[in-house]
Amino acid sequence: MDPHRLFTILNSATLAGWVLLWLAPRARVTQRLVYSGVFSLLLSAIYLAILLPHFTTEDLRAFNSLEGVMRLFQNPWVMLAGWVHYLAFDLWVGAWIGRDAAARGSSRLLVVPCQVLTLMLGPVGLLVYVALVRRALPSGRP
Repeated sequence: MDPHRLFTILNSATLAGWVLLWLAPRARVTQRLVYSGVFSLLLSAIYLAILLPHFTTEDLRAFNSLEGVMRLFQNPWVMLAGWVHYLAFDLWVGAWIGRDAAARGSSRLLVVPCQVLTLMLGPVGLLVYVALVRRALPSGRP
């Protein structure tokens, strides 16, 4: 399979996980696949499977400079691995936000925008959630 097709498949599958978080947060399938971390762990395994044949120990030196990282990402397989890295971690964080918000009794109207920001801008969604929602509702208080 070529990296472009795999990119499309993985993006679509991951978006399904996000949709479950947004539209069916209490559903059994969401609990089993997304909140449990199974989905993110599967993406992590795919990340490793993509990275291993296309990354050498010599490539580790490239992380010492922006130019080196840019050279690495010229390889479509390494770029795909980097994207899957984002998919796995962002979904993991989005699921954590959902679990934490449920435990705090946070409104879905506040949580879902934070999760959307996490999908689109990763750390920005986490920052907004922690700064606004989590901070406003300490654990155990409605």
